[in-house]
Formats: sequence, C-alpha cells, structure tokens
Amino acid sequence: MLQAQKNLSRGFYALLSLPATAMGFALSVQIAALSWILGTKYNLKIDDIGLVWAAGPLAGILGQVIIGFISDRVWFWKGRRRPFILIGGVLSALMLLALPNLDIINASFDAVGILGIALIVALTLDLSINVSFNPTRSIIADVTPEGEERTRGYTWMQTISGSFGVLAYFIGASWGNYFLIYFGAGLVFLFSVFPTFFIEEPRELKNQDANSNSEFEFLKTLKVIKPLWGFLVYSVYALTLRLMEVEHEHYYAEWACGVLTLFLVLQTLLAKPSDDSVDQRNALAFQRVLAAHSFTWLGVQSMFIYMFSWLEFSFPEIDNDGLGQVISIAFLLMSAVSAILPVLVLQPLTLKFGRVRTHMLCIVSMAVTYALIWQFASSQYVLFAFMLLLGIGWAATISLPFAIISQQVKPETMGLYMGIFNLSVVLPQLVASLAIGVIVSRVADKDILFLICAICLAISALAWTRIEEQN
Repeated sequence: MLQAQKNLSRGFYALLSLPATAMGFALSVQIAALSWILGTKYNLKIDDIGLVWAAGPLAGILGQVIIGFISDRVWFWKGRRRPFILIGGVLSALMLLALPNLDIINASFDAVGILGIALIVALTLDLSINVSFNPTRSIIADVTPEGEERTRGYTWMQTISGSFGVLAYFIGASWGNYFLIYFGAGLVFLFSVFPTFFIEEPRELKNQDANSNSEFEFLKTLKVIKPLWGFLVYSVYALTLRLMEVEHEHYYAEWACGVLTLFLVLQTLLAKPSDDSVDQRNALAFQRVLAAHSFTWLGVQSMFIYMFSWLEFSFPEIDNDGLGQVISIAFLLMSAVSAILPVLVLQPLTLKFGRVRTHMLCIVSMAVTYALIWQFASSQYVLFAFMLLLGIGWAATISLPFAIISQQVKPETMGLYMGIFNLSVVLPQLVASLAIGVIVSRVADKDILFLICAICLAISALAWTRIEEQN
C-alpha cells in the first residue's frame, strides 16, 4: 500500500478521484457534443435526439444496479471495484472515438440507419460509463473511514472531476467539439486504467456485518425504490410507444403517471419508520433521498439535453458552430464553479450546518436560477452569468448525496445501494428524454424548458427539507 494511502494524504485523494474524473469527463464530452453532433452533422430531429439520450438511462438501470451488486461480492485482478473500472474505461474511450464516425460505421451496416447506429453507440457508451461509475464512487467509501474523511473523499472527487469538466468545455469552446471528443477518448483511457494499479482495495470491508444478508432480492429492491415507481411506469410506457412509433394526441397516461409520482413522493416524505431502530430510520432516509434527488435530475437532465434547442430558438442569429461554442462556454462556467466549491466551501459548510441542510440550500439556489433564466436570459452573456450561479447547485448535486447515502447503508452492500441510488438519476433522465422532449418540440415558446427546470428543482428542495441528518 502506498504511504499516501496509509496517511490519507491530499495526493491520495487526488489519485482516488481520477477514475471518477475519467467517467465525469466522458459525460462532459457527451453533454457538450452529443446533441450538437446529432443535430448538425447527422440532422436528427429533437425527439430523435431525445430517444438517443434515452439509451443512457437504460444503460444506467442495467449497469449500475447489476454491476454494483456484483462488485460487492467478487474479487479478481486484486480488487472488488478495479476490474469494472478498467473494463468500463476502455470501452468508454472506444465509444467516444465512434461518435464522430457514425456515418462510417453506418456505411458498413446500411440496413440499420444512422438513428439505429447512434442508438447502439450511445447505449454502449453509457453502459460502459455506468459499468465504471458505480465502482469509482464505491471505492471511495471502501478506502476511507466514515465521517469527515468520507466527506473529504467525495468533495475531492468533485473538485478534481469538476476541474477536468471545466477543461472539457474550455477545449470545446476553444478548439471545437471534434477535438474535444478525440482528446476525451485519450484522457478517459488514461485516467481509468493507470490509477487503479496504485490504489489498494481492502479484501474485507471495515465494520462489515458478518450476519448481514447481502443477497440481491428483486422484490425488496422494487420496494426500496417505491418513490420512483411513477418514473418507472412512465418510462416503460413511453419507451414502448416510441419504439413502436405510436402517435397519440391525448396525454391521460402522462397525467396519471405524474399524479402517481407526486403521490408516492409525498407519501415517502410524510411516512414514519415502522420502528425506532437505526436500520428502519436509515431505510426511510434513503427512500427520501431517492425522492428528492429524482426531481433534481429531472430538471438538470432536461437542461443538458435541450439546451441546444433552446439556444436555436432564443438566438437564431448564431450559426451551428457558434451554438456549439455557446454551449461549451455555458457549461464551462457552471463546471468551474462546481469544481471550486466542494473542498473550499461545501465541506466547511457541512461541518457547520450538516450535509443535508447544505445540500438543500444549494438546490434552492438552483431552482431560483432556473427561474431567472426563464424570465431574464435575453442574451448569451446574461445566460453565462446565470450559469455561474447554477454551478452552486451542480457542485452539491454531484458530491454531497454520495456522502449522505454512504452513512445510510452497510459497507457490504455499498455497491448495490449506490446502484439503486443511481435509479433516482436514470429514471428521471428517461422521463426527460421521452416526456420533456415532446413538450419542448411541440410548444412554440422554448422558454418553457427552464420553467420546467425551475419547478422540478423547487420540488426537490422542498423534499430535502424532510430528510434528517444521519449520525
């Protein structure tokens, strides 16, 4: 074991953050370039682009829950998480290389069509990222003690990852998205492969309960994600209609799923534990985190997917290359703030106010900023200023929830529950891809995008007020 790991030095925290940074960089490339390249080079429509983005959540459902469960129980290549980080990192790099070459790939499979090839590549890319993402987060919990050091591990993860996210958008703004894609492929390979050989994983996890039943139980998992049932039902329904190319004018099912989601979320937030045991309190707290986090991601993912369409509507005088540059600058500014805040600001605030309250206030700031964009983003420079403010909520979203839930689950099930927690990301992503895309494409005023984002983040902030700090 490296001396830096024994001492939990800053150098070790930086090294520990690199695999997650690789996956975060791959996502940054995706956010900056996927909608842009599909719309400009391959001329796909808004709802087709949304369908391509839906491949990611499907990969998350399959990848993070299953791989998380498996990585809790296996040991090979001298690691529990290492094998999946290596496999996912290599595949992610290869799929990034495929993005600008979809037409070449399509020429070899002419019967599939460019949309089919885009779906296959996007699904493989997201599945690869998801294979790695869960282990890159779980390994931080594996090698750090609970409490302040655990929080430090996740805030360092976001600082390093966020800094390279800034680099991704800077590259896109300065040298274009094609250069960004090829650069990203090399960086993802480097950061996901080499650091894993210098991090020693424990064969036996600290505080592991020898009597704990860590078997995967489908019905038990389904019960755990009860606040997300509405998202799940709608995702299955809408994806089936979309793949069968069924058009419908009435939206009774959409309204029913929306009401079901709000009912289940409210029921979870107002519920009381069946007894006063620590396990029951933690189980209910975990479900409340799922409820709150799901609405955060519904709003955030809607922005990621449809920012390009909103910019086309709001600034018609800017050409396609200019729009790609505006997107890169906007997300660069947001990522810059999210890279600086975790270690310098959020970690000290969590020591004073607690993780949950700090996170809730950051989500409130995000809801307010979305409302400001909806009303006042009259120029790209005003948008840039608001993107700086969005960085506050984004910094918290991709760092603090992992530290919060790591205190609510047992060490021997960390990978599984990290995967289950990811369902509060991927199911809302599916809804954003399938439902929000229909709204944005059919409503003339694309400003409705940020009204939807503001409402989603406001609901999330209210839900976080019902979550207690776990000791």
